[in-house]
Amino acid sequence: MTTRFDALTRPTATTDHRVASKHRTVGFGVAFVGLMLATVTLIANVAAANTDSAQTAGETLAWSFGLTTLGFGTIKLAISIILIGILVRLWLRVTAVRESLPGLKAQAATPTPRGDVDTAWGAATETDDIPAPLPVHRMARTMWFPMIAMGYMLVILGTIFSLVWASKVGDGTQQAISAWTQGTQFLGEGMLLAGISFLLGSILASLREGGGEVQRELGLPVRTLKMPVTAKLFVGFMMLGLMLAVVQFVLYIAAAGVGNPLSFASWSAWLGPTRELSLGLLLAGIVLALVTIGNVLEFQFDRITGIIRTGQ
Repeated sequence: MTTRFDALTRPTATTDHRVASKHRTVGFGVAFVGLMLATVTLIANVAAANTDSAQTAGETLAWSFGLTTLGFGTIKLAISIILIGILVRLWLRVTAVRESLPGLKAQAATPTPRGDVDTAWGAATETDDIPAPLPVHRMARTMWFPMIAMGYMLVILGTIFSLVWASKVGDGTQQAISAWTQGTQFLGEGMLLAGISFLLGSILASLREGGGEVQRELGLPVRTLKMPVTAKLFVGFMMLGLMLAVVQFVLYIAAAGVGNPLSFASWSAWLGPTRELSLGLLLAGIVLALVTIGNVLEFQFDRITGIIRTGQ
């Protein structure tokens, strides 16, 4: 899987950086489809709000719930595609820096020691070679595709359930299929966000690896940031959010077997916030990942500046 990941994200030596990114074009197209799906449901729900038929309104709200969630999932898929494009551009940047930096590097007066160092962006370590990937980096490069693929398939499956839900409105059997719809779709949404999180983790891994390659080829000690607190919190929030997405799915399936409408309403009252909390935790993790990426980019810019000025 790692080899396939590298083949997908690392451009060949003949890749022209001036060519527009196909990932961006495809990502924009997929995002537009997701936005159109959400727009359709908005129009349908406005129409349902103005109908005099409770049956028609209930049917519309059932299938539009599934279609809205599918729209959100499609936009998350678009984000994933664009992130893959960012990874490709990142490696093009590494290649450019590796080719241009030797001509800009100053001559160092004395060699630098190895070991731990303090920087303005946190603790770092200097080694003779590129540090081995962290376990979370290996997991990110392995798990991003299964998470995105399974997540989107679950969202589609939930949309199909929502159509069945719409056909059951008024016959007294809708609550079971509504539970299956909500649990399945929000498990899919959680997995999509986890896939996006793994792609962000892959970007961090590539920054670490690419920066190490540049320094090693210059004959310099490889200075690498240690895993910052924001990165640790990112991993924790992501795993907690994903586990909660699985828990809400299991509980929704349990709620599907509740026959009493009042009891089902009670289950739904707290299951709704639970599923939203799972997505909130995943999104909070994504924010922390983006903060970490910004921190690493600043660290690497300072490292390149130091190499040009002092040669070390």
